[in-house]
Amino acid sequence: MFWTLELATYLEDAPWPATKDELIDFSMRSGTPVEVIENLQELEDEGEMYEGIYDVWPDFPTKADFMFNDDEY
Repeated sequence: MFWTLELATYLEDAPWPATKDELIDFSMRSGTPVEVIENLQELEDEGEMYEGIYDVWPDFPTKADFMFNDDEY
């Protein structure tokens, strides 16, 4: 499974919380790149609900990861 920021942005409008099948269905209907669908298919399917992108991609970068200090500008 290989995620990038660009691929993750396709899931911003996903119907969270969602199951793996719901995320795949959403991705297919919204015309996301095939890489997104392949990544979702690689998720373990235990019938659990994914609450957001952090559940799908635990290493999703946060604002703090970019080390940009808003106070300086």
